[in-house]
Amino acid sequence: MTHNIPSQAQLDAHWMPFSANREFKADPRLLVAADGAYYTDSDGRKIFDGLSGLWTCGLGHNVPEIREAVSQQLGTLDLSPSFQFGQAKSFELAEKISQLMPQGLNRVFFSNSGSEAVETALKIARGYWAIQGKPHKTKFIGRQKGYHGVNFGGISVGGIGANRALFGETLSVDHLGHTILPENKFTKGLPKVGAHLADELLDLIALHDAGTIAAVIVEPMAGSAGVLPPPQGYLARLREICDQHQILLIFDEVICAFGRIGANTAAEAFGVKPDIMTIAKQLTNGAIPMGATVAKQEIYEAFMAQDKPHYMLELPHGYTYSGHPVACAAALASLEVLQRDQLVQRVDELSGYFADLVHDLKQCPNIEDIRSCGFAAGFSLSHYPGEPARRPYEVAMAMWKKGFYVRYGADTVQLGIPFITEKSEMDSLMNALAEAFNECA
Repeated sequence: MTHNIPSQAQLDAHWMPFSANREFKADPRLLVAADGAYYTDSDGRKIFDGLSGLWTCGLGHNVPEIREAVSQQLGTLDLSPSFQFGQAKSFELAEKISQLMPQGLNRVFFSNSGSEAVETALKIARGYWAIQGKPHKTKFIGRQKGYHGVNFGGISVGGIGANRALFGETLSVDHLGHTILPENKFTKGLPKVGAHLADELLDLIALHDAGTIAAVIVEPMAGSAGVLPPPQGYLARLREICDQHQILLIFDEVICAFGRIGANTAAEAFGVKPDIMTIAKQLTNGAIPMGATVAKQEIYEAFMAQDKPHYMLELPHGYTYSGHPVACAAALASLEVLQRDQLVQRVDELSGYFADLVHDLKQCPNIEDIRSCGFAAGFSLSHYPGEPARRPYEVAMAMWKKGFYVRYGADTVQLGIPFITEKSEMDSLMNALAEAFNECA
């Protein structure tokens, strides 16, 4: 099989996202096909997908039902205007999503990515308080190590400084501390210690006044910072404080929703319901870009109850491709397969086996911490002096040579395996990781 390898001019023309362009273009790692839990690279090697694409492809790649749904939709209605006109699949999908949400989260606003879903959530939160007669409630509270996409709203509430250092002034935001504590090192699932950290929100309320704060936004389980499950009781305490001070609570479930931690949502798994939720990655199994923001009914009704003519916009916000018919077709097929094959339950049933394998690597060189939840795991590695990102990069490149794709970011190596992964594949992945950690000692 021959593959169309990009020329140097083509490589130069593409400014790659979240990539070390100079490093990549000196020795490109090219993927040419995918099926099931595996990629094929330009040398014809099978590469196990240890991150489900980018936390997206839990069903595996090249799913026939999604492929057929997309093809049929392209041949029927490839695009319809999303402003002032509609198409049936967006309404069908909205109802389907609401059925998988905690009760009361039942109003779905479509976008094209997690970043746009977060931007939508932030605008809805500010708009909600404005029409409630509280226009000064504009400030947001994020969390250190939080990741909420790359739009200006997302990098403002996000707690990863490197993602905004270049770009100047952002929104009016303050941040809770992260939830990593030394006493919780090497915890499987939810750490026992740390619920008290939620009380930092009281300090921020005292500093800024609840009358200025629109919403608190957190990832129930932080993913991109290295898989950080919440301490037991932490999210419930945030919910309690937000209720006491009339502050909206937003859960960013772009990574968590639809199976990653063995439940339809982290809100369901952890027993805490937000006012607004953002979803994206697993929604279409990564086949077509799509995101959504899901709000509770009371928020939607507040917008609908505004004193204005019925033909006027209630929320002046949206995207050209909101509820795109092809994306809707992909999402409907993806959610159908997810439920039919009981893959959420499969993640729940096998997460203990996966966690045991992950934590067996505790004795490997340079491992400072391991965290796991569902089919996600993060390894924190000791730093080279002044180079915290170097060792994870070296481990990931060693894994690539062995035929495994894993994510490296900051000082962590991260796993987010497909929901269809067999035990034997988990075993092979961990054996390769152990070798890579030792080789990169």
